[in-house]
Amino acid sequence: MSGVGKGVAAASIAKILQENGFSVNVVKIDPYINYDAGTLRPTEHGEVWVTDDGGEIDQDLGNYERFLGIDIPKKNNITTGQIYKEIIDRERRGEYLGQTVEYIPHVIDEIKRRIRECSDGYDILIVEIGGTVGEYQNMPYLFAAKSFGLELGWENVCHVFITYLPVPTHIGEMKTKPAQQSVNLLNEQGIFPDFVLCRSSVALDDVRKKKIQTMTNISIDSIISAPDIKTIYKIPLNFEEESLGEKILRRLRLKAAKKPDWTRWKKLVSNIENPSGRIKIAIVGKYVDTGAFTLADSYISVNHALGHAGASLGVGVEIGWVDAKQIEKSGIGILKDYDGIIVPVGFGATGVEGKITAIKYAREKNIPFLGLCFGLQLAVVEYARSVCNLAGANSVEVNPKTPHPVIDIQPAQKEILAQNMYGGTMRLGAYAASLKKGIVLDLYKKTGRLARDKEKLEQLKKDESQKFRLGIIDEPAVLERHRHRYEVNPKYVSVLEDNGLFFSGHHTRFDRTKLMEFIELPKHKFFVATQSHPEFKSRLGDPSPLFFGFVDACRK
Repeated sequence: MSGVGKGVAAASIAKILQENGFSVNVVKIDPYINYDAGTLRPTEHGEVWVTDDGGEIDQDLGNYERFLGIDIPKKNNITTGQIYKEIIDRERRGEYLGQTVEYIPHVIDEIKRRIRECSDGYDILIVEIGGTVGEYQNMPYLFAAKSFGLELGWENVCHVFITYLPVPTHIGEMKTKPAQQSVNLLNEQGIFPDFVLCRSSVALDDVRKKKIQTMTNISIDSIISAPDIKTIYKIPLNFEEESLGEKILRRLRLKAAKKPDWTRWKKLVSNIENPSGRIKIAIVGKYVDTGAFTLADSYISVNHALGHAGASLGVGVEIGWVDAKQIEKSGIGILKDYDGIIVPVGFGATGVEGKITAIKYAREKNIPFLGLCFGLQLAVVEYARSVCNLAGANSVEVNPKTPHPVIDIQPAQKEILAQNMYGGTMRLGAYAASLKKGIVLDLYKKTGRLARDKEKLEQLKKDESQKFRLGIIDEPAVLERHRHRYEVNPKYVSVLEDNGLFFSGHHTRFDRTKLMEFIELPKHKFFVATQSHPEFKSRLGDPSPLFFGFVDACRK
């Protein structure tokens, strides 16, 4: 079922194989008709992940990157929409030379072509097929998976299946029937899993393992317990307790290229599970409710980035999901017990005044604040109103008739919106930002990101198709990912700076337009915001510089 943990399981298996010395890449298949995740509501499908090359992707790619420490391109997310669009476009161009275009072989061949392309240059490719077994949406992908086994040989393809074992509270006993039925449904597709990962609230016992073995004809050694745990970063360690990596390599007839060393990973996991202190962070957002439930998945990368910073600093981070609409109704009192405040991404006018109230509270009370994308824009709005005395200042996204449009849409984006083109049309992916001397630059130096990004900037210079991401660079410069249409209005930069707001980083386009990327208040404990999404580049053991600085300020 959706949310059972396929993404983190795929990432964990990839991490284990990487730790055994193999180069590993991961692909996520989403059976929906959408071309990508760009037009999906966060409450519908969780956070939209953004890649360096501008892909708007399922959030599972975030787990792959966080576990493997690599940057994964947008081609590694395959959707049904992409498959059918490619086939129809080819048919319209006459590339099938008069053939009748059919589900088999053309759809299956296109799926396999894309998977093969992602495997180039890697020892092992992990392919995660989304959805639930028994749904018709993922049948072509299961057919393709079966086909690979026939083409490449049994020893080169391994199938891992994730199932869920509920523990009904009124019974108190783990039930294996859903697992039995789902394995049988997979068998009907011609796929007999080599391993079954059993998700549940508690660990799988031997009684349940034997029952699954009997009812599915799967070896008991291939039935792996996957219980709920405190942090997802412990999952590869849990899998290794049952020697899953060794078993998969044996199944694929591979020998480990090196002996796994989990020392540093275990230390970071221990810091998460047993921190020396704790801090409370309020994330003031909009996408936190879906019906009667709260949805943390809308900001899952922010959650992880805070955890990465906390692990490196040895401090536990407790997150409070604060609905901005509640601040508008009940006032700022709900923020009084927090050590720091984050205002993350958001679109539209809902909850905006609540977010602005939270930003003003953090600024005036000297409480550490981090603004992300929309958070930067609203921090500029708040400063323009409260400090620069620009009454009614706003973003034109929120109020098109504002007398002081301190946040405005790019002219190129106006043309796109006039055509009702919303998918994949924002400023997307990695862009270079030149930094001035200040808090932000110090953090990028301290965490080592400045030096690493310099190497990536040099690589980008060699790629003609991606040079627009560099613009005109003034060293030092860094790379962060973006997903937005609105920018700080250049007409208001000078008045904001004259009143004490420091624009510590900018991107200069080739037409010499300057886009503001970072702001900070030098005399504040920590008041930093960025137009980018630094949470997308944060990794366990390599935290985002801004999150590291923010958590450190909250800890102090």
